[in-house]
Amino acid sequence: MAVREILQYGDNRLNTICEPIKEFNEEVLDIIQDLKDTLYDGTGIGLAAPQIGILKRAILIDLRMGGEPIILINPEIVESSGSECDYEGCLSYVGYEGEVVRPTRVVVEGLNENGEGIRYSAKGLLARAFCHEIDHLDGILYMSKADSMYELVEEEEE
Repeated sequence: MAVREILQYGDNRLNTICEPIKEFNEEVLDIIQDLKDTLYDGTGIGLAAPQIGILKRAILIDLRMGGEPIILINPEIVESSGSECDYEGCLSYVGYEGEVVRPTRVVVEGLNENGEGIRYSAKGLLARAFCHEIDHLDGILYMSKADSMYELVEEEEE
């Protein structure tokens, strides 16, 4: 469909709790396609619908390691365990990273693009990505969970 503008930190829509998707129709397929088009136009590994101005509970994750992208509608973390602090960035807060504590393992349930129930068990980076993107659906930005934040600065070549 279209590459959408990614909302940036300060836009109030990023702090909004999103509405569940109740009907699977052409509108949902359009949201999914816009998430794909927008994510693949850049360098991120995940994108949530509110980041492109759609206040619905839909996420896309693609670790870009050769696997299939994960599309989840109305996702929920139903189990989590462990704890790990690592760096995160966000397409809605370009130029910064923060150290965020997240679970090392999660189980996530939701619906696929056909409205069928699906369940993922994830660890490591995928678990972190699920937590980050689902937080977006609840109006939570990673900066509010960060122990510390860093501005990314390009090193000058000598």
